[in-house]
Amino acid sequence: MIARIWQGATAAKDGEEYVEFLRRTGFSEYAATPGNRAVIGLRRVGDGRAEFLLLTLWESEEAIRRFAGPTPEQAVFYPEDERYLVERGEIVDHWEVVHRFEAAEPSIR
Repeated sequence: MIARIWQGATAAKDGEEYVEFLRRTGFSEYAATPGNRAVIGLRRVGDGRAEFLLLTLWESEEAIRRFAGPTPEQAVFYPEDERYLVERGEIVDHWEVVHRFEAAEPSIR
């Protein structure tokens, strides 16, 4: 399994709107791509900025290429990103997942 990591930032005032934008674009397209195993979006706000870290898990490099195209290390952007992003990573990082743990859902009593 491969983790794909991207970072970017918006003005703090645009942070919530950007999350909604991500839900309509990147998050839904990640999830719809065969071979995607997880989508995690992280945000922290401070110093007038909302920083984002997107972590996706993929079954293979081939699966990543289905989403990202022939150059998987290149970040994928949408035209509307220009409206929000004050900083954006043009290159994504790929890491081999060597361990993964998911807690079982707590039982309801």
